[in-house]
Amino acid sequence: MQLVSGRPSAEECLARSAREVRCYDFLDRLAISYERVDHPAADTMEVCADIDRVLGATICKNLFLCNRQQTAFYLLMIPGGKVFHTKDLSHQLGIARLSFGSADKMAELLDVHPGSVSVLALMNDPDRRVRLLIDEDVRKGAFFGCHPCENTSSLRLSTDDLLHKILPALGHEPTFVTLPDAAAPQG
Repeated sequence: MQLVSGRPSAEECLARSAREVRCYDFLDRLAISYERVDHPAADTMEVCADIDRVLGATICKNLFLCNRQQTAFYLLMIPGGKVFHTKDLSHQLGIARLSFGSADKMAELLDVHPGSVSVLALMNDPDRRVRLLIDEDVRKGAFFGCHPCENTSSLRLSTDDLLHKILPALGHEPTFVTLPDAAAPQG
């Protein structure tokens, strides 16, 4: 694995999915600098550990969630090493119960498959049916890592660019949440 700046070459883009190329086009239109590492499919956080070291940023865990009625959908960005408990987030949002959204709903709303979802998939949600939730620990970091809607590449992006360029361009206003660290006592 090698860290490179920017998008793949035009020739390499021909072998990539349209959804991945749209991510590079989107970032380039916004004049956002980013680094990229290409790798075998990474669909678990354990596999992402080696990628994190090359990338120089922690790849965010991106969770596609929904309410019990499957009428409200959420994309949660949390640090890769943080353990997620639905009750912690449900309580903050005032929702009785959250669960993981289905792969079919993820494909319908974000045009991605499990293991490839990231904040960049929100460009496929012009109707803003998915609410973005960002853990405060992600906001505190200078950089974060994410997939460009395919889990065979990972990007290092500036958190400042996320908050001040990417999200405004996507039209998605984030809700910031505070989820406890695994070592923190649960209350």
